[in-house]
Amino acid sequence: MLARIALIAGLLIVLIAVPPFLGIGWQNALTNMLIASLFAMAFNLLVGQAGLLSFGHAAFFGVGAFATLHLMGAIEDRIIAFPTPLLPLAGAVAGILVGAFAGYFATMRSGVYFALVTLAIAELFHSLAPHWDGLFGGEAGLSSMRMPWAGLTFGSPLQVYYLALGWTVVSIFLLWAYTRTAFGRLTLALRDNEQRVRFMGYNAHTTKVIIFSISAMFSGIAGALLAVSNETANYSLFSTHVSAQVVLHTFVGGSTVFFGPAIGASIFTLFAFYISEVTRTWLLYQGLIFVLVMLYAPQGIGGLVQTHIQHWSKISWPELGRAYAVAAAVAVCLTSALVFVVESFAIIFSPEYAAVRGRLDGAWPPFKLFGLEWEVFSPFTWIIPLGLLAVGLLLLPTARRMLRETWNHILERAEAARIAKSEIQLAGAVES
Repeated sequence: MLARIALIAGLLIVLIAVPPFLGIGWQNALTNMLIASLFAMAFNLLVGQAGLLSFGHAAFFGVGAFATLHLMGAIEDRIIAFPTPLLPLAGAVAGILVGAFAGYFATMRSGVYFALVTLAIAELFHSLAPHWDGLFGGEAGLSSMRMPWAGLTFGSPLQVYYLALGWTVVSIFLLWAYTRTAFGRLTLALRDNEQRVRFMGYNAHTTKVIIFSISAMFSGIAGALLAVSNETANYSLFSTHVSAQVVLHTFVGGSTVFFGPAIGASIFTLFAFYISEVTRTWLLYQGLIFVLVMLYAPQGIGGLVQTHIQHWSKISWPELGRAYAVAAAVAVCLTSALVFVVESFAIIFSPEYAAVRGRLDGAWPPFKLFGLEWEVFSPFTWIIPLGLLAVGLLLLPTARRMLRETWNHILERAEAARIAKSEIQLAGAVES
């Protein structure tokens, strides 16, 4: 417990101390990371703890953003006076109200039908928003400005970052506190066995509506922070892309681990910020990462970290290190081959390259990749990725065997330690 507290405290120190030394681009990226993390944590309250998979959580994210922009507009027009740091409260109120109404109908069904109802709700907002100018600003959306408060202008990305950091930390703490309450335990019971919850005398439908509303409230706060950061929003916030993105963040990070969704959101947000500046095919790589995690680590990145922590004392690190080294070599070879082929074809079939070919009467000029020039039809160009692919495929069975055997030994030692501990406890109970 003390180690976890120290780790969280260290992370907070880094989040507070480092951003002033970064550029504006990175400050904006970290703000988006915090917003995505809070949105994923709010979504995980529904899917990870209550077992209700929503495909339309963008509805409450967008509602929170638009409600906040309306409040910002009223402040800007001097209709009301309201502290700028408390603007996300508008998103919270809008989120919980719309969430309670939508959740009442959505939670009448479960499983895939629940997911489809939530998707329909988000699509309803997405279709309605461009035509409702008064509420959503039509296709152009709404815009407003952050107003100064208490000597703070909120004009710099750094001030907005610290505002987002404060709200994210408080919200995640409240979500953690929720899991420690009796109702939080009831949420887990609802996920494990809804029928047993009914037999215990609880109203399962009312319970699900409350959980849905709380999740929508924190999603609204995340949307409000995005509105404060960007000072604008349009109907695209209700799109299926936003709903799918939070699902991806949550499951890659690990829905069974409390901080897992925040890990997934942080990794993918920073990944998108950095890689999107390097290549236009970054969405392909993001999708491949999602597929690989679901295939080989369905518990998510957070689940992998938690597994290592749980079996820390049972791990033979030299043995595990060798297995990980071989696996890393396989990953580097296969990834390098994939990136080389994808980026090469992206350049060769790009409009810019086609225009150059047109000027050269259809000739295939060399293309530039990784700072070098490569001939399209030269065997030496394609021998590199093919060689890396061959090495990776040859080492792959060895890497899988070493990882499987190493983790089998770790789990066997953990099971033996558990049995020995149980026998000691049983012997002590018999003697007493």
